[in-house]
Amino acid sequence: MSESRVTYVTRKTAETEINCSLNLDGDGVYWVTTGAPFFDHMLQQFAKHASFDMELTGRGDLAVDGHHTAEDAGLCLGQALKKALGEKAGITRYGQAIIPMDDALVMAAVDLSGRGYLAFDVPMPATRIGDFDTEVVEEFMRALATNGEFNLHIRLLNGKNTHHIIEAVFKALARSLKMAVARDGSDGVPSTKGTLEG
Repeated sequence: MSESRVTYVTRKTAETEINCSLNLDGDGVYWVTTGAPFFDHMLQQFAKHASFDMELTGRGDLAVDGHHTAEDAGLCLGQALKKALGEKAGITRYGQAIIPMDDALVMAAVDLSGRGYLAFDVPMPATRIGDFDTEVVEEFMRALATNGEFNLHIRLLNGKNTHHIIEAVFKALARSLKMAVARDGSDGVPSTKGTLEG
């Protein structure tokens, strides 16, 4: 398998405008700007640790809250991931990671099954980090898994500092996806059904 796994997705609504380009076989080069600095930092961590080249830019109704921006960023990134993977021939399919960040310890597991599902068991000690509403992390993950059509399980194993917890969440997601999208040297789709389209 040598075909390019690069794609571009855009979404424009009355609430947001998001543009996302993604290269699954990159070096972790990123350009991220959504207008929400903490969220940008988490997306940068994601791109770096997944080794994806990613450009994600957006404008949203942040004066209302960050919900729409985070959700639509997840939606676009999920669609870009699905599009870049194509028929998913020759990929590992599964990925998992347990990532520490000081006091925080987070587990993530991914199955690129063609079925969107999120199990998110990550209690947040604080509801905000500066202007960032920590509740939108789950909404981002749900939009990502649903639109990327993959199973995503994320669980907090330990942690008290909300910043550390969220950073470990994004890094665990990144490492899991890096493993799952990796080419395994085969030509076939990793499923007895012969397809990973739901």
